[in-house]
Amino acid sequence: MALEAGIVLAVVFALMLVISVPISVSIIIASLAAILLVLPMDMAIFTASQKLVTGLDSFTLLAVPFFILAGILMNNGGVAERLINFAKVLVGRAPGALAHTNVLGNTLFGSLSGSSVAAAAAIGGVMGPLQKKDGYDPKFSAAVNIASAPVGLVIPPSGTLIIYSLVSGGTSVAALFVAGYLPGLLWALACMVVAFVIAKRRGYPTTEKVSMKVAFKTFFDAIPSLMLIVIVIGGILAGIFTATEAAAVAVAYTFILSMAYGAVKIKHLPGIIMEAVEITAVIMLLVSASAVMSWVMAFTGLPSAISDLIIGISDNPIILLLILNVFLLIIGTFMDITPAVLIFTPILLPIVVGFDMDPIHFGIMMVMNLSIGNITPPVGSALFVGASIANLDIEDVIKPLIPFYVAIIVVLLLVTYIPAISMLLPNLLGY
Repeated sequence: MALEAGIVLAVVFALMLVISVPISVSIIIASLAAILLVLPMDMAIFTASQKLVTGLDSFTLLAVPFFILAGILMNNGGVAERLINFAKVLVGRAPGALAHTNVLGNTLFGSLSGSSVAAAAAIGGVMGPLQKKDGYDPKFSAAVNIASAPVGLVIPPSGTLIIYSLVSGGTSVAALFVAGYLPGLLWALACMVVAFVIAKRRGYPTTEKVSMKVAFKTFFDAIPSLMLIVIVIGGILAGIFTATEAAAVAVAYTFILSMAYGAVKIKHLPGIIMEAVEITAVIMLLVSASAVMSWVMAFTGLPSAISDLIIGISDNPIILLLILNVFLLIIGTFMDITPAVLIFTPILLPIVVGFDMDPIHFGIMMVMNLSIGNITPPVGSALFVGASIANLDIEDVIKPLIPFYVAIIVVLLLVTYIPAISMLLPNLLGY
């Protein structure tokens, strides 16, 4: 039954995607086609309808629309320029200073907005012209911007990690948040190392030295934006509020900050809220659709069958993790990160738990793998946005991206095979 259900599920799902059916609808249709093998139509449709509703019945899931709204407010609220100035002060004396500023800017802004696309657009839109003015190759500049854009998907607050928490059976959101810091920072550092080597070889300039007065002013200008991380993560870790409550606090804080900066006015709110509603609706439909698919897979025994198949290849954890990395990297190249997490977490998590891998560690590994898909063809959203911002074709930036891909994959393998990178902070904090 599991084999037949798996074949029907995969074939129908792939067929729906090929004919451009929206992915959430594709999931529902494929799930119904699979479950009809074992249940009568009336019972299958009745139960699937229940799962569509109950799949959204989660307090934790409320954090997602709030963080989306906070990210949009940040994106429109004049935060990017202040973070870029702050980053320039920190790394301005290194060769290829503007490239390092771009990486650090994406890291800071991406972690605040929780969006690789927003980071690539906001930071890349400012840094691209500045780098071109200083003689940087536009293709190199675009590659730096694209490669570092997804860091914010790993560093909290991350909506993707909240989704993983939900579908993994309640893995601690706070633990996932703190676990993402070191892997995310290693990703950013890897991009900066590659940028340093290339900039040194090409003789790209440093920025002018700034006085202590200007440095302190720039730092203080950036403090209100940086405080969002302190308030949200600090509040969660201190037990002052849950992740969902922290998301609501983030909305209130970013709204006040954006109003104070004068970048967002009351008349802008309907458009901002509508944008947040549209994005939330897409994600929530995906979540409810994945609940139907999860039920179908559990009912037919598909996860166990896939687990037995993969373990049948090798029972060596090193080999299994390598297989899972390759699989997730391939999935990330043609599927957005949210549906990929929703679909494959219930399938793959039991496999890694079987050889004592912590769900927190696996969550970070999975999100990193799928985040790389944001910057790879054929459907990498950050790749397309970064190239578009730089007025370049995708073909123009792939070659300059290759050394960054290599560095990021090295970081991924380190995170995969050295659990302490992900688990150090959660263990220190008692998770």
